[in-house]
Amino acid sequence: MKKIDLAKYKIVKNKLPVHIAIIMDGNGRWAKEKKLPRIEGHREGIESVRDIVESCGEIGIKYLTLYTFSEENWSRPIMEVKEIISLLYEQLDTELDGLNQNNVKVQFIGRIHKLPGKVKKRIERMVTTTQKNTGLCLTFAISYSGRAEIIDAVNKIIDLRIKKVNEKGFKKYLYTHTLPDPDLLIRTSGEQRVSNFLLYQIAYTEIVFTSILWPDFRTNELLQSIYEYQQRERRFGGR
Repeated sequence: MKKIDLAKYKIVKNKLPVHIAIIMDGNGRWAKEKKLPRIEGHREGIESVRDIVESCGEIGIKYLTLYTFSEENWSRPIMEVKEIISLLYEQLDTELDGLNQNNVKVQFIGRIHKLPGKVKKRIERMVTTTQKNTGLCLTFAISYSGRAEIIDAVNKIIDLRIKKVNEKGFKKYLYTHTLPDPDLLIRTSGEQRVSNFLLYQIAYTEIVFTSILWPDFRTNELLQSIYEYQQRERRFGGR
């Protein structure tokens, strides 16, 4: 387990974000810059996932949500999609023991039914194996779309013949109904947009954009983002 000195980064322990969400962007550009196949960018991105998960667990972040594969990603070239899904299938097996040993609880959100059967089985195994863990709650957003999540929630309400809901009631039908809204959203690679991620949940989330490509985003960059978050005054629409 790594030892992280929060004081070195001027981070206040009792003001950490409870829930951090990350749009992990830049794998393809990282590979292109190094003249490597795109899949190598995704492989290196996994190293960043490991590092950030470990760091969040170490410093006491309670919830971490990672935008892993969007609904829109299905429209990428067939070979790239196959490679990404194959890599996902592989990692669901190789990462399970480590996550479980580190007391990480894992869950998945999105239209998981669109994934191949063998991938869904490994997802179910990971969720079942880690569900009693009490440390970091790690959520992977796969085949995920913020708009689709809202539509799916509305359709659930219609199916249940519920005539009226308030904001609190509506949240019960979102994929993220077990999670608090993110305090901090980080997007890597220099792009400054939210790309259909957690559209309902980030109404008052602080957003940090960084030019670092995801495969190069590690503990140092995470702590810099948290420091930036702590410099802001959160008003939630008030004064």
